[in-house]
Amino acid sequence: MDLIKIAEESFATGKKEWPKFKSGDTITVAYRIVEGNKERIQQYRGVVIRISGQGDNKRFTVRKMSDNIGVERIFPINSPFIDSITVNSEGKVRRTKLYYLRQLRGKAARIKKKTF
Repeated sequence: MDLIKIAEESFATGKKEWPKFKSGDTITVAYRIVEGNKERIQQYRGVVIRISGQGDNKRFTVRKMSDNIGVERIFPINSPFIDSITVNSEGKVRRTKLYYLRQLRGKAARIKKKTF
């Protein structure tokens, strides 16, 4: 029995399981940032506007508004710096790439919430 456990641990790649999310969802990404010899976790909350790539190369783009300036950040799904991902709300959208949000301002840039 002990040999089986040791073999399973050696083959474990350490990949983390994240919750299922799609374009239009509002998520919070806890991202580890190293500044010199200090390390902190930054909460990045925004709308997923794109998911691209296949398998290990999958990445997603999160857009948030910071002082009326749109900020987008691309996260690789298998990045070791991602501490956690939480889905805050699910959005109701018709397409997978939400680039049109870049031109919208204020209340027009809101996404409808999914009702069950």
